[in-house]
Amino acid sequence: MSTLRPALLTDHYELTMVSAALRDGTADRRCVFEVFSRRLPAGRRYGVVAGTGRLIELIREFRFDDADVDHLLRSGVVDEPAAAWLRDYRFTGDIDGYAEGELFFPNSPVLTVSGGFAECVVLETLVLSVLNHDSAVAAAAARMVTAARGRTLIEMGARRAHEGAAVAAARAAYLAGFGFTSNLEAGRRYGIPTAGTAAHAFTLLHDDERAAFASQVATLGKDTTLLVDTYDISQGIRNAIAVAGTGLRAVRIDSGDLAVIAQQSRELLDSLGATETKIIVSGDLDEYAIAALAAEPVDMYGAGTAVVTGSGAPTVGLVYKLVEVDGRPVVKRSEQKATIGGRKVAVRRHKPTGTATEEVIVPQGVPDRQPHDRLLQRSFVAGGEPVDLPSLPESREHLRECLISIPWEGLKLSAGDPAIPVTVVPAA
Repeated sequence: MSTLRPALLTDHYELTMVSAALRDGTADRRCVFEVFSRRLPAGRRYGVVAGTGRLIELIREFRFDDADVDHLLRSGVVDEPAAAWLRDYRFTGDIDGYAEGELFFPNSPVLTVSGGFAECVVLETLVLSVLNHDSAVAAAAARMVTAARGRTLIEMGARRAHEGAAVAAARAAYLAGFGFTSNLEAGRRYGIPTAGTAAHAFTLLHDDERAAFASQVATLGKDTTLLVDTYDISQGIRNAIAVAGTGLRAVRIDSGDLAVIAQQSRELLDSLGATETKIIVSGDLDEYAIAALAAEPVDMYGAGTAVVTGSGAPTVGLVYKLVEVDGRPVVKRSEQKATIGGRKVAVRRHKPTGTATEEVIVPQGVPDRQPHDRLLQRSFVAGGEPVDLPSLPESREHLRECLISIPWEGLKLSAGDPAIPVTVVPAA
């Protein structure tokens, strides 16, 4: 299977614009593009920036080789001048934006890309593809982490997503606070702890449940998780403890009324002397199902489909818009899709206690800084060269701190206003 090339992960019209701009002499005009969302997905009170680290690596690899250019010529996507330009393409501009793990709100200037028009416009599709997907997963996962109230979550959605998206989703979920992923490539590529034991198929393979459990324990020891709902859950728990003893690490339940079953399972485990054996539940869990289990004796959650699909919001609606040309603000005025001209600077205001109170966005200027303000943008690429990026664990900790900083109402799962108001200061 051939590897996808970042430079061709784009839309046809990006190169049409390059061809025309090269021909009319506007390709090198200094431009500023901004990535922002006009509104949050329905029911959401905050967004989470995710995918920035992946994006910068992809931009580093964003090159058109001879085979790419020949294909584009043969298919009539570009003309000869554009083909020559693409052969030498390398992004030489600047990229600034919100740190990965930062919260964002309507109109937050999440990413700013500046440079020549042509070199910036060809990145539009890649930028939006990465940030919209990863931010959607991270926002959903962050809501699940909040609902879990400190209990561990395992991301296990690889079988519900495109194989490449599954790896990106595992990274975004870990950024949001999940403890493990089932995806081995995500573990290899990003150093995320992986977890997994057996499926129902392994139990069905054996002549009886005890034989399956005995095989798993013989291979992995008692520090393993036995899946106990292939047949009868109560009998499955009895079989698990009979085989592994009271030192069994955990049992997993993947079906049924999990609230009732978790209570019954805890009582049964305790009566068998397995008071330290944990209960893991899975099976189409989302943030609402996890929140509903908050009072139940559940120790760990496995979430899959809802994570990798953004739990009903598979995109966060980020757009990539031109806001400045040769230092002059430009504005799109179309109804419902208007933009605010000029490069923006944003700060997050806080109380002395650290609670966030407001986000202030200033077009074409510098915010009037107040005590406890935090500047939100930082450099990712300068003159085409990546700047040192935070590690994934550092970005994970940054998100944890951001979630602590917003008012508690902003963490509610119910629909409502954004966690903090956003003020866009009128241009002078």
